[in-house]
Amino acid sequence: MKAKELRQKTEKELDDLLIDKSHKLGQFKFDLASKKLKNIRQIRELRRDIARIKTILKK
Repeated sequence: MKAKELRQKTEKELDDLLIDKSHKLGQFKFDLASKKLKNIRQIRELRRDIARIKTILKK
């Protein structure tokens, strides 16, 4: 998700999105450990999305 799109969301929406992405990241890590995850790049993208959300919430 682009930073421009994230800045248009409310703080409540960003909090909900952060929780959702954090849960998804945990699930991806579990799938990676059990050899179910095929596209490892998704983990990197999720981590970057989480960082963008946290940065916007910090301001």
